[in-house]
Amino acid sequence: MKANDYIIRLEKQEDHRAVEHLVREAFWNVYRPGCSEHYVIHVLRDDPAFVKSLDFVMEQDGRLIGQNMFMETVIEADDGRTVDVLTMGPIGITPELKRQGYGKALLDYSLEQAAALGYGAVLFEGNIAFYGKSGFDYASRFGIRYHDLPEDADASFFLCKELIPGYLDGITGVYQTPQGYYVDDADVAEFDKAFPYKEKRKLPGQIF
Repeated sequence: MKANDYIIRLEKQEDHRAVEHLVREAFWNVYRPGCSEHYVIHVLRDDPAFVKSLDFVMEQDGRLIGQNMFMETVIEADDGRTVDVLTMGPIGITPELKRQGYGKALLDYSLEQAAALGYGAVLFEGNIAFYGKSGFDYASRFGIRYHDLPEDADASFFLCKELIPGYLDGITGVYQTPQGYYVDDADVAEFDKAFPYKEKRKLPGQIF
């Protein structure tokens, strides 16, 4: 990857279907047979919590190769406060360019822009081996718990990064995933009919 061989810009309305194709390719058979992420992003664009000013695409030679987006959500603090935070994703890179640095470049740029807009922290589900390189840590180290997760359950998937140093100081509580991320499998299947056929496969490492 060369630093000058791509641009990152805001998504435009005319990009929507191309981005959905990109997301479908990036996530197909990764976490489950098929995927739902292309439908999730389709739905989230109309959600009141969707942050249009943090809806990015990565472009190379006129072709979309990556995307990332953010949603506003909250931590319900143990002291009764409601703390505004962001969550992120889906974030994806076209399969043939994965593991070449494009994902980290897009992630780091996105986080910089979120910080510039004054957001205090980002929490989401991800792999610490990748996201730790961009400053994420286990959310448990900030005293933040994942909703509906038993206390003795493995929460190593739940990550956090402060965009404002100290933003979460003195706060413990429960993170709430925006409801827009929860989609019905039947709706996903119907939406997917508008895309070219791809075989759903059960593969090692899938979590659903």
